[in-house]
Amino acid sequence: METYQLRDVTFTYPKRNHRALSNINLTIRQGDFVVLCGASGSGKTTLLRLLKPAVAPHGTLTGNILFERAPLDDMPLRDVASKIGFVAQSPDDQIVTDKVWHELAFGLESLGVPSTDIRLRVAEMANFFGIQSLFRRDVATLSGGQKQLLALASVCVMQPSVLILDEPTAQLDPIAAGDFITALSKMNRETGMTIVLTEHRLEEVLPLAAQVLVLDAGRIIASGSPREAVMGLREVESTFFCAMPTPAHIWAAVDSCGCECPLTLREGINWLAVQRISPQQSQAINSSAQIQSSKYSFALTLKDIWFKYEKNAPDVLKGVSFTARHSEITAILGGNGAGKSTLLSVATGLIKPQRGKVSATHAVRLLTQNPQALFLRNTVADDLREITSDANELARTIGLCELEAVLESHPYDLSGGEQQRAALAKILLTQPKILLLDEPTKGVDAHYKQSFIKILRRLASEGMTIVIVSHDIEFCAECADNCALLFDGDVVAQSNTRAFFAGNRFYTTAANRMARGILPAAITADDIIEALHEV
Repeated sequence: METYQLRDVTFTYPKRNHRALSNINLTIRQGDFVVLCGASGSGKTTLLRLLKPAVAPHGTLTGNILFERAPLDDMPLRDVASKIGFVAQSPDDQIVTDKVWHELAFGLESLGVPSTDIRLRVAEMANFFGIQSLFRRDVATLSGGQKQLLALASVCVMQPSVLILDEPTAQLDPIAAGDFITALSKMNRETGMTIVLTEHRLEEVLPLAAQVLVLDAGRIIASGSPREAVMGLREVESTFFCAMPTPAHIWAAVDSCGCECPLTLREGINWLAVQRISPQQSQAINSSAQIQSSKYSFALTLKDIWFKYEKNAPDVLKGVSFTARHSEITAILGGNGAGKSTLLSVATGLIKPQRGKVSATHAVRLLTQNPQALFLRNTVADDLREITSDANELARTIGLCELEAVLESHPYDLSGGEQQRAALAKILLTQPKILLLDEPTKGVDAHYKQSFIKILRRLASEGMTIVIVSHDIEFCAECADNCALLFDGDVVAQSNTRAFFAGNRFYTTAANRMARGILPAAITADDIIEALHEV
């Protein structure tokens, strides 16, 4: 049976000349695991939200959307609430109660389900997701990963026939994201629930998918099984191919010799094993891991920092010492709740530590996780002019951040990547020498990340010191000169980027896991591609 049928669906936002979606035709079968992907602004979130009337965007819709062979718009509100589950990117935007057990019961209570049934369903779902130990906890005490798992469980307890998820792992560290995706796979596999999600972590979700849909400018440009979608992207020479799993990206960049495209890490390891890479090529990459920067002038130093938010609360930072060198990019990684954002707030002076010292050679500027907090005007151009009237500096910054096409747009109408660039431009117009970025790639596509890396590299070459807090291991491996790992409130490791990731077995890149047995110091797809081109 079909869960959804979309026929010639076209959607246009108010006061827009171009369509967000154009002539979308697709069928989602019961029990399918469907992945929607595409660059920022491609229309995937618009399409996703049209599948649940309660979160559908405002605008002009033409065409037909059927749910279980009946018009979606004709469904009673109660059926929409119970049959179509929706999990947003941020769990804090979805959780509405103060206790875990109450959150699990809230939706059922709202539908008037008998209390005996509520207790049974809540107990069953807590056991299914393994959150029994959190049952009586305050929601405020949960980590980001635990909150997102709770948001998923509180939707699934309603026993929907379809689950829709919009970038559900965007705010999670790699380990928490893996756990969340595993829970989704288990739900789909063991209950037959239809799952439709947008996701940028394609390494993990593509192997689970029955159907992959790739959107570009509001149209489906590739679809089918994961392998069919990947090959379709290659055939149309889409720039979005850079977002495909690392094995496929590497395979496409070299002479594939007629071999089938590897998608999973295991397939990539097996494919790489027969490529005849010489020991000399391995040694060449390994030697660069030993190279240390000759720049030892520190722009930012934190020494023995201790911090807690309340007098009787546990310490968030526990004697942290950290340094960032002039004109370099330093990345700070770590799990949810490790204290990364708190460390940036201390470094900026937004909060004062109970003990320790912060010293910086220049004023420190911070771009927070929420770029919308910086926007005050009705257009991007007006927002930027608020900072400076220097036409030359304004033009240079607009060009650097690639904002020419969106200057007359309202900042809230921009895609996630465009908002990040606009917010960065506003910060750059204050001419900072030390720039801190908190999760700058959250919820943005691979193509934008490559553009963002070029921007940051240029700024560093011009003398700016940059510190990035991020869960995005692949981004940090490509962008940063140095990396630090924050664990349990303290920096437990800090070294140059290649040595940092090559020394880790689990907290490392897909490229390093794929090539570990042949090129132990390879940490990016380009490292492997370069070695293969020399074969």
